[in-house]
Amino acid sequence: MNIKESIDATKKGFEESFSIGEYYNRQTQDVSHLEQIMEFLPIRKGMRILDLGTGSGYLSFPIAKARRDCEIVGLDIVENALEANRERAQKEGISNLSFVSYDGIDFPFADASFDLVITRYALHHFPDIEHSIGEVARVLKKGGAFFISDPCPNECDVTRFVDEYMQLKKDGHIKFYTKEEWEKLCGNAGMSMTDCFASSIRFPKKKDTAYGFSEVLQRHDPAIIKSYDLVETDTEIYVTEQVNNILFTLTD
Repeated sequence: MNIKESIDATKKGFEESFSIGEYYNRQTQDVSHLEQIMEFLPIRKGMRILDLGTGSGYLSFPIAKARRDCEIVGLDIVENALEANRERAQKEGISNLSFVSYDGIDFPFADASFDLVITRYALHHFPDIEHSIGEVARVLKKGGAFFISDPCPNECDVTRFVDEYMQLKKDGHIKFYTKEEWEKLCGNAGMSMTDCFASSIRFPKKKDTAYGFSEVLQRHDPAIIKSYDLVETDTEIYVTEQVNNILFTLTD
């Protein structure tokens, strides 16, 4: 699958996910995690903030409401979700929040346009991660910050069971990255890690989107699978995934 095909698969997968919003919300929403992120982000008066892979605006809306003195821009490839976000922002009278679509490759912004770039549960879908991280660095002002929140493989998962499992749903999942991999990727783009915290997510998946699940189980060490606290019900599969929450600063 090439980059465009991967982006198209992600777009299609999320259009379907957003159309059944309640289940998508069960998969991704976590009030405690959101509160941690809101307290952690180094937001100051007058900032221009980019929410990369904004989706339903899970970060954008609360930040825009809490910080009327900042401008927030949500960027995503899924136009249907963005249009719904625009309607919601207008209905709720949130004037410091806007949403922009793009091709999944090049950010449609000038160099040094933002003080802060944030992203949650999105980067594992990006097929050319080096280019995307480079785009983050390009649109950040020098001294600007980049916050990543994304699941990671367990330390014992040397065969990357979790990636093969997540790829059962054809929504463009590429891979989860370790903290060390993020440090290398961002370091190559001139960013250094300044702070971090760990969290976790209990992730449900519908069995009817997990064709080939039994075969995946057979290909991996049971101890690795057990480390994700995997539980099956009649209709769903649950795993617990660790999450990296990392703040970088653009130094170069």
